[in-house]
Amino acid sequence: MSKQAEATGRRPAPVHTHPDDVPVLTALSALADPVRMHLIRTLAEHPDWTLSCSNFDVSVGRAAKSHHFSVLRDAGLVEQRDQGTKRLNRLRREEFDAHFPGLLDLVLRAD
Repeated sequence: MSKQAEATGRRPAPVHTHPDDVPVLTALSALADPVRMHLIRTLAEHPDWTLSCSNFDVSVGRAAKSHHFSVLRDAGLVEQRDQGTKRLNRLRREEFDAHFPGLLDLVLRAD
C-alpha cells in the first residue's frame, strides 16, 4: 500500500486502460469468462455510476470479484471510482464501441 493510502486509510485508486490501448485478444479473453460476462451485462442494464462492487450477485468471493473487475479494467471495459467506502462502476460502452465497433452488441445480445 502506498504511503498516501496508508496515511488516509484508503485503498489506492484503480488503474484504467483505455480501450484504444487494448489488443482484440485481450478484450475477447476478458469477455470469455461467465462471471465477467455477468458483470458486463449487469452494468449494461444500469445507469453509469449507480452500482458498487457489492451490488453484483456473483458466485465468487470478494477477492475473485476484485480480480474479475481488474481484468475488465485492463481490457478497457469498465471504469471505477471510489465514493466514500464504495467503489462505483460504469461500462465504458462508448469508448469500447469506438475501438471495437459492434463487439459489445454481439456479446450483450440475448441468445
